[in-house]
Amino acid sequence: MKDLNDYRKSYTKGDLNEKDLSTNPFKLFEKWFLETESQIGNLEVNAMTIATIGKDGFPKSRVVLLKSYSEDGFIFFTNYKSDKGRAIANNPHVCLSFFWGSTERQVIIKGIAEKISQEESTSYFLSRPRGSQIGAIASHQSEKISSRAVLDDAVAEVEQSETPLSRPEVWGGYIVRPVSIEFWQGRENRLHDRFLFEKNDNTWVHSRLAP
Repeated sequence: MKDLNDYRKSYTKGDLNEKDLSTNPFKLFEKWFLETESQIGNLEVNAMTIATIGKDGFPKSRVVLLKSYSEDGFIFFTNYKSDKGRAIANNPHVCLSFFWGSTERQVIIKGIAEKISQEESTSYFLSRPRGSQIGAIASHQSEKISSRAVLDDAVAEVEQSETPLSRPEVWGGYIVRPVSIEFWQGRENRLHDRFLFEKNDNTWVHSRLAP
């Protein structure tokens, strides 16, 4: 078994202090997002981990892509009958997290997920590349299949169909409306800067957390 005890990194790229904060956490999120984007371009700076709680009581995390954000929340798309879709239907409390190694930062968002409108989902679906549209139609996400050939055959059937492509009813977007947003800036000796914003009615209040 490989010993990982010597896998260490000193975080020295920045700090986070009260003077850097706004009363609106979305402003800091956008600042960090754009700063990271300026370093790595569009190499999935929008990749985020979403954690849900299944009916079996276990949490499950996976990486999805953030497609839009505003002060209303954070939007991503998936199959509503996927593992995450079924979990959200049973328990809409989710957690999103971003880790941006290039800037040694994390953002952790707790919130409530809800479906966006069918019109918004359709508009985004039609903006996707044709191959992505076909994939969303052909794949019954998270269902067990006997082989790759089953998926390939389903894709071929959609490709050969003369029916115009349209958004499946089981596919669409969710918006995660945050109740808390934590900002984490790596510091030396694991003495990281952490600030937690919590929503109180329509007001955000923040606290510094011990690392």
